[in-house]
Amino acid sequence: MNIKGKKVTLCAMEPQDCGLIVEMFNDPEIENLVVGWSFPLSEFAQRKWLESHYNDQKNLRFVIKDEEGRPLGVATLVDIDWKNRCATYGIKIAKKEDRGRGIGKDTAMAIMRYAFDELQLHRLETTYFPDNRSSQGVFLNCGWKEEGIKRSCVFKGGRYRDLVVCGILAEDYYTLIEENHYWDE
Repeated sequence: MNIKGKKVTLCAMEPQDCGLIVEMFNDPEIENLVVGWSFPLSEFAQRKWLESHYNDQKNLRFVIKDEEGRPLGVATLVDIDWKNRCATYGIKIAKKEDRGRGIGKDTAMAIMRYAFDELQLHRLETTYFPDNRSSQGVFLNCGWKEEGIKRSCVFKGGRYRDLVVCGILAEDYYTLIEENHYWDE
């Protein structure tokens, strides 16, 4: 099953997507914007990782594709806690020219609809660096609430950096789509 937004389709990762993932993970500009490990990644290692995680029910990873089927990046729902009905959401858009076009917002809206309507999750959360204004804008425009700051918790770029903790509840999402009619058409 693919997950449909207005502008994007979220698809399961396939071996042919490994090149895009390797390109993104090895791009210093992207890695500087996102939380996580910064190790050089080979296509061989990415393929092996994909093979060993293809049936992981706690960590879902999707390739974001545009209307023409062109891969734009990845979206994730990871650390799914099926008892407490929560998960962590992440997104990476590969090319600069694809950022600022509503792809991030549509991806977040599609992920929320899938998480809350299909998986019956209750809460999603994410983190981002305070200076990542793009992520902040997407999340706040999609109804997420900033919940706090984790001080000096990520070492990246030769220094410890703070993280903004952000979350959304299913009820927040349902209020948002009722008010903005996002899925109406």
